[in-house]
Amino acid sequence: MNHQPSQDQRLTRRQALAGAAAVGGAPLIIGAAAPASASTGHHGHEPSTELRRMLREISAGNIKRTVMKLVSFGTRNTLSAQDDSSRGIGAARDWLFEEFKKAAAPSGGRMTVELQTFVQPAQPPRYPQPTPVTNVVATLHGAQAESKGRTYVVSGHYDSMPTLVTDFAGDAPGANDDASGVAAVLEMARVMATRTFDATIVFMAVAGEEQGLWGSTYFAEQAKQQNRDIAGMFTNDIIGSSVGQNGIRDPYTVRIFAEGLASVPATAEADWRRYGGGETESSSRQLARFVKEVAENEATRMKVKIIYRRDRFGRGGDHIPFLEQGYSAARFTEINEDWRHQHQDVRVENGVQIGDLPEFCDFDYIARVARVNAISLASLAIAPAAPTGAVMDTSGFDTDTTLTWIANTEPDLAGYEVVMRATTDPEWTKTIEVGDVTTVTLKNIFKDNHFFGVRAVDEAGNRSPVSFPGRA
Repeated sequence: MNHQPSQDQRLTRRQALAGAAAVGGAPLIIGAAAPASASTGHHGHEPSTELRRMLREISAGNIKRTVMKLVSFGTRNTLSAQDDSSRGIGAARDWLFEEFKKAAAPSGGRMTVELQTFVQPAQPPRYPQPTPVTNVVATLHGAQAESKGRTYVVSGHYDSMPTLVTDFAGDAPGANDDASGVAAVLEMARVMATRTFDATIVFMAVAGEEQGLWGSTYFAEQAKQQNRDIAGMFTNDIIGSSVGQNGIRDPYTVRIFAEGLASVPATAEADWRRYGGGETESSSRQLARFVKEVAENEATRMKVKIIYRRDRFGRGGDHIPFLEQGYSAARFTEINEDWRHQHQDVRVENGVQIGDLPEFCDFDYIARVARVNAISLASLAIAPAAPTGAVMDTSGFDTDTTLTWIANTEPDLAGYEVVMRATTDPEWTKTIEVGDVTTVTLKNIFKDNHFFGVRAVDEAGNRSPVSFPGRA
């Protein structure tokens, strides 16, 4: 977003960071006593005026209208009609395409909208015939030359299902699962299209999720083949209700699921994770920690609960294909689910209404979850990229810790911060500003007793996600 600091602010920030750096670009050495540039706890920086304005534009009313319209198509099963103008997956696809184009109209051409269509082969008896599957993809192109290739993806799935996924004729309203996620993504696209970001953001409604993550798998595979730099992906799936089947109402908490080790980590990475204790330090978990840091504030009025798992037991979502391609990805889901309103035929059973109906959605809650997504995406897209090539020197038996990384290329980069915490703490507890250097030595800080990371900071004070170091 183009809320640039003044020249005086840029100089102040640069001087403050440079003051910690060694003269002439030599490796920085920080003594054991806490230096003036060190702080404890989260930075907890409050959102800028422009970010607050953006969040205020997210409308629960707009979200409700989207959910109700998607429900009105009767069923959105991926195997349902593709050529009916009022019922089925095709009608939902066409309506969403037009809505995303309306959202893109004020962008001055910076947001483009397309249909990504492919044919999923038949897999009898579950999928009796080849099925066309279409993703609706809106891309808000980044404005900074050095950052526009870096892409963040946010999605919801617009297909739905009743009790049987192969029942493509029966009603499947899918209000919470997942009209709620699609409505949030569409509303984010509408609000964010009027703003400019350094990096690229993709807003996407995918199909085929209930059949086997078809749409997201295709997008992720195509992205990998095209060597796209997807630096983070969020899926919003079942974010519609603030009341769980347990009767607990919590309208101010959302879960973010973030896995640890990759599905098939490289041998060297797996060895380092086991030896170095980094099972909790995947890039997806750094992404989730970033969300928690930037999104827990009075502007969103939300608490972000990080779940150290890929997904709920026995379930899966559209972030998984991205994880399987080696991208950082996480899933947003309401804090307490009600399975009576997921994957169920609409009916009354023992006096209880069953089915995924809009009457069980909390549209103010969906709007707050959308704000968590929006501030996270905006903060990622205006910040520098996470540093690459970060390594920790594990050679020798000494009391120091030395970290090295590769310099970022953004023109507004101000420097870097090293973060650290005890190995038993879930989140970073100490931050050390180290200036515009690529090597730092922390004197008399035992590497055995802490986890470390490094992140980039620009002249406006925007911070990247943390990079966890490998072994030098």
